[in-house]
Amino acid sequence: MAAPPKKAFALRLDPAVHAAVERLAAAELRSANAQIEMLLREALKARGVDVAKGQPIRRGRPPRGEDT
Repeated sequence: MAAPPKKAFALRLDPAVHAAVERLAAAELRSANAQIEMLLREALKARGVDVAKGQPIRRGRPPRGEDT
């Protein structure tokens, strides 16, 4: 079972904020997109908003006999 696709949308950021996110992402070995999502989840959690985690993306070759 494949994970549902992620919602794509345009996000306008101040260049300084974007640069800071990219630096933090590089330091934590994440993409800027993954870093923004993590920061948003942390901010929501700090405000008491519970967000369910999605299904993790399955990587690698599927086991034999499993439908793709």
